[in-house]
Amino acid sequence: MADPTAFYEPAEDELLSSLAVPVQSYNPDSEADEYRRLQELEQHAYAQQQLMVAEQEQEQLQALEQVPEDVKRFLVLFHQAILENDLPTITNMYESGWNKLTQAHYSQNEWPEAELISPLVGNDQVFLTLYRELYFRHVYAKLQPTIDDRFQSYENICELFNYLLNSEGPVPLDLPIQWLWDMLDEFVYQFSSFASWRANPKNKNEEELEALAEAQHIWSCYSVLNVLYSLVQKSQINEQLKAEKEGKSPEEVAEIAGDYGSKPLYRNLGYFSLICLLRVHVLLGDPTLALQTMEHVDLSGGAFLTRITACHVTTYYHVGCAYMALGRWPDAIKTFISVLIFFIRMKQYHTRSYQYGSIAKQCERMYALLAICTTLSPGPSDESIMSIVKEHYADQLAILQRGGDEALETFKDLFLSASPKYLNVNPPPYEDPSALEAYLANPPIDATQRFLDLFISDVVAVKGVSNVRQLLKLYTSIDASKLVTFSQDEGDEEEVLQQLMVLKAASRTYAKGQAQDKLLDGERIVTNNLDFTIDGAMVHVEETTSHRRFAGFFIRNAEHSQRVFNTIKASPLPIQRKPATATTGAPQDKNEIKKTGAAWQPKRARVVTAAQ
Repeated sequence: MADPTAFYEPAEDELLSSLAVPVQSYNPDSEADEYRRLQELEQHAYAQQQLMVAEQEQEQLQALEQVPEDVKRFLVLFHQAILENDLPTITNMYESGWNKLTQAHYSQNEWPEAELISPLVGNDQVFLTLYRELYFRHVYAKLQPTIDDRFQSYENICELFNYLLNSEGPVPLDLPIQWLWDMLDEFVYQFSSFASWRANPKNKNEEELEALAEAQHIWSCYSVLNVLYSLVQKSQINEQLKAEKEGKSPEEVAEIAGDYGSKPLYRNLGYFSLICLLRVHVLLGDPTLALQTMEHVDLSGGAFLTRITACHVTTYYHVGCAYMALGRWPDAIKTFISVLIFFIRMKQYHTRSYQYGSIAKQCERMYALLAICTTLSPGPSDESIMSIVKEHYADQLAILQRGGDEALETFKDLFLSASPKYLNVNPPPYEDPSALEAYLANPPIDATQRFLDLFISDVVAVKGVSNVRQLLKLYTSIDASKLVTFSQDEGDEEEVLQQLMVLKAASRTYAKGQAQDKLLDGERIVTNNLDFTIDGAMVHVEETTSHRRFAGFFIRNAEHSQRVFNTIKASPLPIQRKPATATTGAPQDKNEIKKTGAAWQPKRARVVTAAQ
């Protein structure tokens, strides 16, 4: 039988009685006591908070007292100069004052944190963001950055670029071009440093693994490219450079630039972003896109980038590396030689620069790359630069020219020491422990090793070409059987003829012509200084070296001397000074007249005058 109470519904009066709240007697004294008690608790909590703030301020003041007085004075004046947009003072304090104080006080430790020096600058967030940029740059340069330093530097630089790009209008800030270039150059350097550090999961503790798993967006390739392309788009720099090449007036260029691009801050940031994009695309292994990025940038001797030596050297280094990746050895040689000649001429003016060490190291890497390029594509080049290459890499050049397995090892050593440190785009799967274990068990090939394998495959393809080239230089015609006898490699005539065809193919490549402006433009040229034809088993050799002609040099200098002579001949003679006369009218002594002196006369004329 069913339970009759299973579907029992209580009456309405029962529901109301169950929900009724018992009425308590009203006691005003108890409520007043409760209110006073709450007030006392709030006052106590506020007093505790104020006490903690006072203690923090006291600790901050005590820590601030430890900062040297010259550093505090420098920061105050630096902040004032940035507020007033005093560009000469900012430039002097950035390039000289900061580095002097670093050497004096912070060569082995960090600068004071931004929160510590905030009372000196009135808690100005813009200045503190710029200060943190210098702070983290010093940490990367002089110390070993921790994972917190890497994360905080990324957040700080993003905060700075958000301020520049997402403001309602152009920000009222003016910074020297050296600082702007260093800022973007450091931005790319910290990205590459973090990517290389993140690509190796080994030697990472649990805390670092958890932080990397939670922060996949930190220093991601997408975010870095997004910042650089946003600066390019905001400044309209490509449109400005294109209009300047077309010869448009400054007013038309300013109209194209818009409100942002017409400001020096945004124009310079956009210009340097193009060079940083060149660098990033080279590091990511896309040389074609890297050279396309520089389509409108002038690389002549009077270009804007030559104002900063570090920018000049970095640009030419990565353009040369992009040409090498495309197998355009003559263009790479021209690029390296042009910037190395510039560096040699300007070397005496940069020996005291704080960037001289890094610039000299990059030039040393270009000498090594030049040794590789001239071996793979021999031809006429600058003798002064090649003498330096032979001085630094004489043993390696001798091995490269001999060929063989030893030459391959030398190619590898030079390439690894001088080429850019290529980056892996995809980081390890830190967010998935099982996938990370599989990644550690079977790690992918390193990006630099992958590019090394591609480069060595090109070298192996022309392995025996250098020996054949050296033999052909000794003859005007030679039989293939004789080449087999002299050749170091064992083989028959058919293999020697195949090597000749390889030499013929290897001596043809693309190179930029004189009338071509874009870096990717080129035409088919012959890089070898000799040519040959094969008639049956006979090889006929013809030298194609074009000797330097000096007639034009002497004609130009003779015309210049004639113009100088005509200019001097057409100039009026100097006016003779009249001898000073005494106020009394008395004749002056002859010796005195000689001292105040009439104009010079030839000796013969003076004798005739004395006789008269």
